[in-house]
Amino acid sequence: MARGLTKKGKFLVIAALLIAVSVWFTLHPIHQAELAEKRGNRQAASPAGEPAKAMLSVEVTRPQAVQWPMTLVLNGSIYPWQEALVSAEISDLRIRQVLVDVGAQVSKGQPLVLLADETVKADLQKQLATVEKDKAALAEARSNADRAQEIRDSGALSAQKINEYMIALQTAKANLALSEAELENQKIRIRQTQVVAPDDGVVSSRSANLGNVVSAGTELFKLIRQGRIEWRGEVNADQQAALHAGQTVNLNLPGGKVVAGKVRLISPTVDNNTRNALVYADIPKNSAKPGMYVQGTVDIGQQRGLAVPLSAVTYRDGFAYVFAVSASDAQGMSKITQRKVQTGRTHGEQIEILNGIDAESSLVLSGGAFLNDGDTVKIVTRKAGA
Repeated sequence: MARGLTKKGKFLVIAALLIAVSVWFTLHPIHQAELAEKRGNRQAASPAGEPAKAMLSVEVTRPQAVQWPMTLVLNGSIYPWQEALVSAEISDLRIRQVLVDVGAQVSKGQPLVLLADETVKADLQKQLATVEKDKAALAEARSNADRAQEIRDSGALSAQKINEYMIALQTAKANLALSEAELENQKIRIRQTQVVAPDDGVVSSRSANLGNVVSAGTELFKLIRQGRIEWRGEVNADQQAALHAGQTVNLNLPGGKVVAGKVRLISPTVDNNTRNALVYADIPKNSAKPGMYVQGTVDIGQQRGLAVPLSAVTYRDGFAYVFAVSASDAQGMSKITQRKVQTGRTHGEQIEILNGIDAESSLVLSGGAFLNDGDTVKIVTRKAGA
């Protein structure tokens, strides 16, 4: 029992000593000074008694009123300006020689295909003989008619016989004219054994093969007339009013190449299915290949609008936002307000703002991804050369 009281007394003594040390440390002047300093700092950071928040430094910008370039973006394909079909004008002849191939530059009247002409030459010789025969018959008929006319008054020949001679003369003349016409036809057939180019151009396709027997009208070649090509872009009815002949079209070809064309005409009709009209633009020869599907842009003037730097716009949940900055307080801090805006076109490092802000708004220049509505920020100015 005595030992138990002794241990309890020791515990009480130790507890009393610890309490005394703690009271002495709390009331010591050095500790009181540290507490006062911390309390003063906390009051300076939060004058209204609110807990201090982390503060970001931001730069601000203002929307600029700019003359915004207006551009139409159209899609279309490249076609030959005009395509000439080269076909045979004579039938049942065999192709004896093919003189050109795809891609060949040809001139008007240049032979492209030679047809076997043995039978045509034989017909020509036959017709030449027929002409000579009809000439002889005409000479005989003329001689008979002349003699009949000389003795008409003598009564040696009856009037009927004289009329027969005169009719024979007219028949001989008609026969000769017919045979000469047929001779000219055979000469034309001889010329048609050479299939020639109807105009200057470039051979775009070939279906003529050695040994084929052709028929009249059979397509043998296609030519891009004069090597000219054009771009045909689709434009809707609203955009059509902004286009006119003479405007420049910039075509974005594969490989990053840009070719400038010129609008030649706009289709007077609209397609019933697509409700689009066609824009025809001439482009330089050999700058592209027919069949390419490319995008074209047309400058149609300028329009006044508001623009801000791209970095000032933040996208969240599929919508565009900017952060408007209020005026700074005495400590240089400002509140920000998140505003939803509608954006338009982009040009260089600027983006068009259609609505949501006015020209007097002060906006956070960058860093919107780290901000939220109602945050406190500090406005800084970038030093020159920074």
